[in-house]
Amino acid sequence: MLTLFKNAETYSPHFLGTRDILVGGKSILAIADHIEPPLGVEIQIVDCTGLRLVPGLIDSHVHITGGGGEGGPASRMPELEISMMIDGGVTTVIGCLGTDGITRSVESVLMKVKSLKAKGMSAWMYTGAYQVPPPTITGDIMRDITLIEEVIGVGEVAISDHRSSVPTIAELSKLTGHARVAGMIGGKAGIINMHMGDARDPFRPLHDIVANSELGYKQFIPTHCNRNDYIFEDAKEYGKKGYVDITTSSYPYYMDEEIKPSIALRLLLESGVPIKHITFTSDACGSLPGFDPETGKLIKIEMGLPDSVLREIKESVTQEGIALEVALQVATSNPADILKLSGKGHIETGFDADILVMDTDFNIIHLMANGKMVK
Repeated sequence: MLTLFKNAETYSPHFLGTRDILVGGKSILAIADHIEPPLGVEIQIVDCTGLRLVPGLIDSHVHITGGGGEGGPASRMPELEISMMIDGGVTTVIGCLGTDGITRSVESVLMKVKSLKAKGMSAWMYTGAYQVPPPTITGDIMRDITLIEEVIGVGEVAISDHRSSVPTIAELSKLTGHARVAGMIGGKAGIINMHMGDARDPFRPLHDIVANSELGYKQFIPTHCNRNDYIFEDAKEYGKKGYVDITTSSYPYYMDEEIKPSIALRLLLESGVPIKHITFTSDACGSLPGFDPETGKLIKIEMGLPDSVLREIKESVTQEGIALEVALQVATSNPADILKLSGKGHIETGFDADILVMDTDFNIIHLMANGKMVK
């Protein structure tokens, strides 16, 4: 069956005007000012008059098998449910482990990725966890990235954090070099997703790697760059050379510490960071812990959700005055291009039909994933 979206205010994420979009199978077949429904073919017509049609969102940092555990067994977070993706307008996720690379495994992340794909969504993953050397599936990160279709890089590797394995620059450089070469061989991004902790001068390890090797800044995606003032100030400069990822679900839990993601986007752009260097991710199903600064003891914990990404895109537009076609890029074309997710992140002919239809208040009206309506 074909699906025809009629009269939609269309963003690719760039504004295309009012368009009709024809979908067949899992792909976008045509985009035009007007498309007549073909005769003799079963077709679903979706009237989008007064609605906005944008790419399905890509949430590229999700603990799909659950995160947490910093406070013992009772603090473990549950795994991602497809309903959470749908509620957030998310059609693609990148799964990862976090603090717990011991009782949770990269093998379980891989099987969860396969489960999401079997149920119609799109998913990839990072091999590894906070620890260095990282846990792997095959025993080697290069083999994981090169040989396993769903593995696109390594992460979430912790630096500048008391929960890290305190890796040396030499260890991080070797890990990054191996990921890069494996990505080249396997046609993947081969990127390192870096968890940025609370330490002062948190970007120093990345600067040292680049200064003492032939590796570049765009081999990393440092995440949680809005977690406090001094990390964010460093991110304004780092983002002019490399990528910066803003975590959306931790606000408002850390209002006294974090930079609100929508405000962070405006400030990054005002500082001269190219929009193509910025991503929003939810850190969904990961824990949002609070530690006592004196004892280091866990004193509170919450869980992130995917719908925080769309919320912060909305508030970037409605509260910070950022154009919708700019704000959308942080969770559509940018992660797709940075992570080399073929067919994703754009409303273009031949691309996958991951389509989010919203009203002007950003309420989700329809969601299509790989050509199938899921809402």
